[in-house]
Amino acid sequence: MNEKLETVIIGGGQAGLATSYWLKQHQREHLILEQAAQAANAWRNDRWDSFTLVTPNWATRMPGTESPGTDPNGFIPRDELVAYFEQYVERFQLPIRYNTRVTSVEQDDQGYIVRTDDGTFSARNVVVATGLFQRPKIPAFGAQIGTGIAQLHSGAYRNPDSIPPGAVLVVGSAQSGCQIAEELYQSGRKVYLCVGSAPRVPRRYRGKDIYEWAHLTGFLDRTPDKLPSPKARFAGNPQVSGKNGGHTLNLHQFARDGVTLLGRIAGATDHTISLAPDLKENLAKVDGLEINFCKMVDGYIAQNGLDAPREELPQLRDGYDAPEILDLDLRAAGISTIIWAMGYRFDFSLVRLPMFDADGFPVQQRGVTSCAGLYFVGMPWMPTQRSGLLLGVGEAAEHIANHIDQYNQTV
Repeated sequence: MNEKLETVIIGGGQAGLATSYWLKQHQREHLILEQAAQAANAWRNDRWDSFTLVTPNWATRMPGTESPGTDPNGFIPRDELVAYFEQYVERFQLPIRYNTRVTSVEQDDQGYIVRTDDGTFSARNVVVATGLFQRPKIPAFGAQIGTGIAQLHSGAYRNPDSIPPGAVLVVGSAQSGCQIAEELYQSGRKVYLCVGSAPRVPRRYRGKDIYEWAHLTGFLDRTPDKLPSPKARFAGNPQVSGKNGGHTLNLHQFARDGVTLLGRIAGATDHTISLAPDLKENLAKVDGLEINFCKMVDGYIAQNGLDAPREELPQLRDGYDAPEILDLDLRAAGISTIIWAMGYRFDFSLVRLPMFDADGFPVQQRGVTSCAGLYFVGMPWMPTQRSGLLLGVGEAAEHIANHIDQYNQTV
C-alpha cells in the first residue's frame, strides 16, 4: 500500500490534534497517524490513576473550543482530560488513523516517504508531533539490582495497591517523582526518595496561582537564548501538584512526614545502591530556585503597581537535618519496589535526515526546518517554553498550519 497525501501528521496527542484542527480550517488534506488504539495515548496510559494536571483549567486551550472543567482555576483529573481529547476528535471530525506506528521518514523528489508498520505514505509535508517523551529513562545499572526488587518507570505506576507490599524507593524528584512519593507515603508506605535539583515553586503566591504569575511575567515566553545552557531546555518540571485542588510540594515537609531523602543515585550492585553525597547541595538548589522565582514575581508586582499583599513563604529546613546516606541496603530497608521517575529521553531517529543538533533536538525556527515541508510541533523552546504546553500548543500549531498552507500554494 502506498497512499499519497498532502500532509502526514505523526502523533495523535494534543500537538497533532491541534495541527489537524488548523489544517481543517485551511481545508488542507491531511491524516494523523497514531501508533496507539486511541488519541491522547500518553495522558491515557502513561499517567497514574490519581493524576491531575498541574496547570489550571484556564491554561488548557485547545484551539476552537473552551477549556475543560467547570472551574477555570481547578485542575482536571486524568480521565476527564482524556475524555476532553476524545470529544475534541469527534467534535471536529479530525482524520486520524490508529494502530499505525511510523518507522521512518525519508526525503524524495516529491516530498517525503513515511513508512509505517501498516504501509507507506507519500506526502508533500510531514509534521512530527510526537512530543519529547519517547524513551523512559532507566539507568543501565538498574539491571544489576538483584531479583526480588520490582522495578518500573513512573509511566507504568498506577496506584499504591498496584505494587508489591513494602517500602518504595522513588528515584527522581521532579513533578512525577514528588507526586508519586507523596501518594505513597500518604497511603502508609515507607518511602525513600532520591533528590535531584528540579525546582520548587509555591502553588499559590501573593493571591494568584503560580502558573498565572508565570504567564503574566513572561516567564513562559522565554526563548532558549535566555537559558544558562542548551541542556537547560530539558530540565525537570517544578515540584507542584494539582491534586485535591492544588497544593505545594515541599521536600522538607516530606522529610518531616517521614520520607527518607537521599542524594542522587550513582550505581547499584545486587541489593545495595550507592548514592552521591549531594543531598544538601540539591536541597539548597531547590530552595534557591523558589526564592528567585518569587523575587521575580515581587519585582513584577512592584513594577506594575499591582494590589497583591506581601506573603512570606514557609521556611522549612527538615531536609538539611537528614543524615547523608551513601550506601543503602535495599533488603535491610525493606524496599520491595523501585520507581524510576527520572523522566524520558526524546528520540527523533525515525526522521532520517541530518537536521538535529548535538543533543538530538531538531534544528528549526518556530518548528519550521530547513527541509522544505518538514515541521515539528508540540515541543518546548519552539520558540518558547509555552510552545510545548497546553497553554501554547494551539498557537504553535496554527503557525505550522499557516506555513503549510502558504507553502502548498506555491508548489
